[in-house]
Amino acid sequence: MRAISSSPGESICESLQDEARRLLAAAEQSALPLGLLGGMGIRLLLGERMEPRLRRAIGDLDFITTRRAAGAVETLLASAGWEPQRRFNTLNGARRLLFDEPARERRVDVFVGSFQMCHSLPLAEVLDGRAQVLPAADLALTKLQIVTLNAKDRGDLYALLLACRIVEGAAPAGDAPSIDAHRIADLTSADWGLHHTVELNLARLREGLAQTELSAAQRELLDERIATIAGALERAPKSRAWRLRARVGERRRWFEEPEEIAR
Repeated sequence: MRAISSSPGESICESLQDEARRLLAAAEQSALPLGLLGGMGIRLLLGERMEPRLRRAIGDLDFITTRRAAGAVETLLASAGWEPQRRFNTLNGARRLLFDEPARERRVDVFVGSFQMCHSLPLAEVLDGRAQVLPAADLALTKLQIVTLNAKDRGDLYALLLACRIVEGAAPAGDAPSIDAHRIADLTSADWGLHHTVELNLARLREGLAQTELSAAQRELLDERIATIAGALERAPKSRAWRLRARVGERRRWFEEPEEIAR
């Protein structure tokens, strides 16, 4: 784990993968709830199970923390060498914090309380007061909630779906990573907009399989797992608010436009 010899930020690891582990370990030592998500979260969760053809370059780290711990997390990251974007954090710290690496253009993005992009996801609730990589279902949701799904995000979802079997309910502790379809269905069955975006993206993933460089067997497995998740979403009981919003459908915008933050 070699650190960059720069000041400030001299303790930051040259390998972003090592840096993610270092920050999680620091949060764990300080008893701070901090969850790793994004591309690096997927890479660390899957490890050697990740299909090599689906690995990609990662330039930033994404985390989530609770509202109560946000101030302490900001202090921890600053002491670890990451420079807070003070104006942004002052204005937006109740929901998001940004940090830059002094020596490079890499960034740490910390969501506070909930993950808010095209849809709001209550992902901080799974942290249970500790530092961790988020569960596979939550990592998948951060990608499936994207209204305009790009090639990078499709690849991340294929990597997750290829490496993780689909279960309905929590898998036994210590088991291989798995995607809990109930977790996804529970959130989408209370929010028609999120359900609709996820439903559209599952269809896009199936349609895009033919364009991948994966083997026929891998494409078949992905198709089955996508269909399993889609079936779980369809079967889940829907709330009254969900059914009322479904009547309106796409006549009213069902998602938020994510804020573009200049580098």
